[in-house]
Amino acid sequence: MKPAAIVAVVFLALPIAARAAPAQSKPLPLWEAGVLGGVASTPAYPGAADRSTRGLLLPFLIYRGKVFRADQSGIGARLVKREAVELDVGLAASLPARSDDVAARSGMPNLGTLLEFGPRLKVRIAEPSASSRIRLDIPLRAVIEARAGVRTQGFTFEPKVVYEMRSADGLWTFDANAGVVIGDKKVNRYFYEVQPQYATSARPAYRSAAGLMLTRVGASASRMINEDVRVFGFVRLESYAGAANEDSPLMKKKSGASAGVAFAWTLGRSTRLAGD
Repeated sequence: MKPAAIVAVVFLALPIAARAAPAQSKPLPLWEAGVLGGVASTPAYPGAADRSTRGLLLPFLIYRGKVFRADQSGIGARLVKREAVELDVGLAASLPARSDDVAARSGMPNLGTLLEFGPRLKVRIAEPSASSRIRLDIPLRAVIEARAGVRTQGFTFEPKVVYEMRSADGLWTFDANAGVVIGDKKVNRYFYEVQPQYATSARPAYRSAAGLMLTRVGASASRMINEDVRVFGFVRLESYAGAANEDSPLMKKKSGASAGVAFAWTLGRSTRLAGD
């Protein structure tokens, strides 16, 4: 695996490991380290008919500093934290897709590893109970491709509503979310444009437009087996109906689904607690 892809796997793995951590009211360790393993299946890109299924087994490190953090929200820096409002800068990533493995993109350039970086505003909307809350996430991210160098591939805007809850004993956690992904012209071009040199009788040339990329709902749950071992699963459903580029010859499906399961085995943790 290329270094950029390894970085992407780490960015994807850390939130999974942290999300599986026990959601308890007591303070958590400043850091935890261990091993994460799992498998996930996703569309090769939004709207693709082909799928990408990958397994992973790698170390993880969760860090819950007051500013720099690697937790269930991703890897980044928390700039402002108030009772109901938080502003941070985060990172996310997606793994590459080879055009040889995607029939609709045969003969076109590969899709590289994508790193996303930018600010996110989190607003607490309500607390239905002592063990649940509803918040609004408003992230704006630059999309950076790592393939034969590093280059920007536009921006995405992904507002979503998130519901989180935990069981009274702290063994179970659950979250559900719903939102949309809007992309500028450049990122939509990256996925959906067909330049004349790549046009075929089955894949006519197409010029992309900025706008809605997809509507998404998802859910995840984790179960603490013991103090050191947690299991985690997620499912995500996407609709591309009404997308700005639903007429692209690369948009092969009107909907897509992703799912995965993982475990996190903590091998060590700090005695010092996170100050939040």
